[in-house]
Amino acid sequence: MNPTPPPGPLEVVVHSGPADWWVILAGLGPLAVLIAALLAFYINSRTLAQRTSADKTALDQKREADEQALRQKTEADSRAEWWRRTQWALDRALDEDKGTSALGLATLNVLARSELARTEELKLFDTAWENVAGGDNGGRTVGAGASEHRNVQPPRNAASTPAKKDAPAEHRVQVAAARLRVTLDERLGRLTPPQTKALAKEPT
Repeated sequence: MNPTPPPGPLEVVVHSGPADWWVILAGLGPLAVLIAALLAFYINSRTLAQRTSADKTALDQKREADEQALRQKTEADSRAEWWRRTQWALDRALDEDKGTSALGLATLNVLARSELARTEELKLFDTAWENVAGGDNGGRTVGAGASEHRNVQPPRNAASTPAKKDAPAEHRVQVAAARLRVTLDERLGRLTPPQTKALAKEPT
């Protein structure tokens, strides 16, 4: 039997230099994937937040525009209806029939209190009570910042006094005209003569 030779010495080689780059990259792979995922999540979140904010702003602007358009349409419709009633009331106020005239003047008095009535339209209402007042009766007053205009009072001479059977109707017209005059003076900042105020308080 041949004897077994003893094993030779075992050599161990240790590399003391830096690790190769692919080894380092392989070790950092999971961390890089995590960082990339977090970065993508952050970018997507920012994009979604910006898009949501933009959508909300656009929706708010559209809602505001719709509300404004609705308000304008409502106001336009209200003014159109107000003016239609005003034309109706003016026609009645200038009617020769006393009852119809009193109704028109009373309606104008209500319309004159509306916020829809503008200054130039309120001044137009002066023609109604001035027509009822008739000719110049000698009583005149000057309003604050306004031109002078006639008082509303019943005719004083017998020639212009209506027949006895028409006296109550004529009185209702004069009272309605006086009330309209008081309302217009209040709205336009004018002075109202005391006799007109007294006449406006009389029952019809």
